[in-house]
Amino acid sequence: MTKAVQKITLSPSRDIPFNKLVLSQSNVRRVKAGVSIAQLAESIAQRTLLQSLSVRAVVDADGNETGMFEVPAGGRRYRALELLVKQKRMSKVQAVPCVVREGGIAADDSVAENDERVGLHPLDQFRAFQILRDLGMSEDDIAARHFVNPAIVKQRLRLASVSPKLHEVYAEDGMTLEQLMAFSVTTDHARQEQVWENVSRSGYDEPYQIRRMLTENTVRGSDRRAQFVGLDAYRHAGGGVLRDLFEHDDGGWLQDVVLLDRLVTEKLKTEAETIAAEGWKWISVAVEFPYGHTQGLREIEGKPVDLSPEEQATIDALNAEQAKLETEYQDADELPDEIDQRLGEIEAALAAFEDRPMLYDPTEIARAGVFISIDSEGRLAVDRGYVRPEDEVQASDPDVGQDADVSSSEGQEEGPSVQRTVIAVAGSAPDAEDDDEDAAKPLPDRLITELTAHRTLALRDALAENPAVAFQAVLHNFVLTAFYRFASSGSCLEIGLRTPNFPAQAPGLRESVSAKAVEARHEAWKVRLPKSENDLWDALTALDGGAQASLFAHCASFAVNAVYEPANRYNQGRVSAHGVRTRLDQADVLARAIGLDMVQAGWRPTVDNYLGRVTKPRILEAVREAKGESSAQLIDHLKKADMAKEAERLLDGSGWLPEPLRLVDAGASSVEPEGEAGPLPEFLADEEDRENGSDDHPQQLDAAE
Repeated sequence: MTKAVQKITLSPSRDIPFNKLVLSQSNVRRVKAGVSIAQLAESIAQRTLLQSLSVRAVVDADGNETGMFEVPAGGRRYRALELLVKQKRMSKVQAVPCVVREGGIAADDSVAENDERVGLHPLDQFRAFQILRDLGMSEDDIAARHFVNPAIVKQRLRLASVSPKLHEVYAEDGMTLEQLMAFSVTTDHARQEQVWENVSRSGYDEPYQIRRMLTENTVRGSDRRAQFVGLDAYRHAGGGVLRDLFEHDDGGWLQDVVLLDRLVTEKLKTEAETIAAEGWKWISVAVEFPYGHTQGLREIEGKPVDLSPEEQATIDALNAEQAKLETEYQDADELPDEIDQRLGEIEAALAAFEDRPMLYDPTEIARAGVFISIDSEGRLAVDRGYVRPEDEVQASDPDVGQDADVSSSEGQEEGPSVQRTVIAVAGSAPDAEDDDEDAAKPLPDRLITELTAHRTLALRDALAENPAVAFQAVLHNFVLTAFYRFASSGSCLEIGLRTPNFPAQAPGLRESVSAKAVEARHEAWKVRLPKSENDLWDALTALDGGAQASLFAHCASFAVNAVYEPANRYNQGRVSAHGVRTRLDQADVLARAIGLDMVQAGWRPTVDNYLGRVTKPRILEAVREAKGESSAQLIDHLKKADMAKEAERLLDGSGWLPEPLRLVDAGASSVEPEGEAGPLPEFLADEEDRENGSDDHPQQLDAAE
């Protein structure tokens, strides 16, 4: 016989005047932090009471009801009603809907009501806000009526840009709210769904990874080009910007890269035309110039514009104030914030006076030129006063400063022609790479050249820091030249002193740690040496032995050439036809003597400088060597672009280096056994690779799978 199910009985409800209610001591909510009674009171004033109070009759010592009721559950609502009475916005005898409890424990009711309360799911909140907006309420109105920050409303409504399919995944706990929010940087639902399919399968589904994949074909707002043009000018020209309302996005992502580049070029040309009025013979314009672009050019001397009496007085006052503050706080363990800030302002003001315009000889201006570019902060960079070798011959020409190609118009009075500045704007077309994904092909010649350019620069820097090795290296070069018939061409030091150019500009070469160190050292010596070469001998004689050795090492370092050059006889094989080591072998000897470490020199594998330039098997090989087979398996199913980006993340901090950058073991055999492929760069003479053009177009990721 089936036992009957006992039916529950709900507590009765009744309207009770507010002045018959008191707050119960059994109410468990005691902490008031984060509880806004005023907001709840305002909500009740707008909508009336939406939820009844839970009350119990107050009895006297004999157990008789007193006509009063205590509120163990609903304390916030009671206080809000109490506030409305105090504000005289509600009568103290206003009937309040209440549920009258008789059995159980009052404290238990209070705990249950608070614990069982569930906040609105963010997706439900988004849909609710969307309904209110569709009904005509503004975002600020929604925020005001529901007592939330307007930014919260904007963020929730931004979820409308996310694919409904992804809403469903989130609703079923298939992704986190942070992941869902990451998709809002774009409104392309198809792309959102494609990215989710990729990241959910690979496991690399962190919000930052989602944002990176969705913005891979855009330019960051912090990019030097975007900073130079300005977001307002870019938008005014019709450019779109992706923004992230949930994270700090450094100005967002600019979608129209072609438009941005056009605006950059136009603005640079305008700036160049303004500077051309100064009378320079030529102006070279580029977003960024390669490392060593002024090599072989003579830099003309300029004179800073004289300070006005007012400027000098300001400098004197700033110096006096700086000295006074430094003296006053010289014994302080820590400077007060306002003093520290003021000292910073003084230093900035004094630095501005030091960066003064230069005055040049008009005759020199007529044969010299200017480099105009954008610095890393997005500011215009103007580098004046460089003379090309071919223009030095014209220095004695009586017609220097005149342009033979510019003549007076017919019918006009003839006179001396005015030099027209030649403005050249550098540009680069996007490259393409024909990549065979079936095998780990040899590294392209162009990539090997770029990698060894980084190594050459690091080797120069390291050699300059080691005078003893530098001296021995130069001595070694001299002995090779004097005593060994076939060995002189095998040295990696090109003593002349001729500074070899880099045949290819590797990504990041100019901003590398080595480049900055070499430049800083060179500028430091430049300040110490006399301006006139006639005074150089006496100046060198005045240096002590340590200073001479350091300067010797610095100069010797510029002769280092360890760059791989395709079809160059110095690079064909590890041993030349006469059994003599090649230039790259000698570079290995030098690197071992110095203890060169390319990781310490600042090189790390990125998409731009390596991973995006090689085949998928090469990428997997790098990850496998650095992180193991399990890490390689995590990315082996990805398309090449995604694989390269994830490999960059996996290899970060691992210290992994491609073969051309590794320090060769001195005990390794210089001749490979027959039947085995020799180490790089011997097997780079791959005709098929050259026919495919992979070394001609190294910079574009292969999108075809």
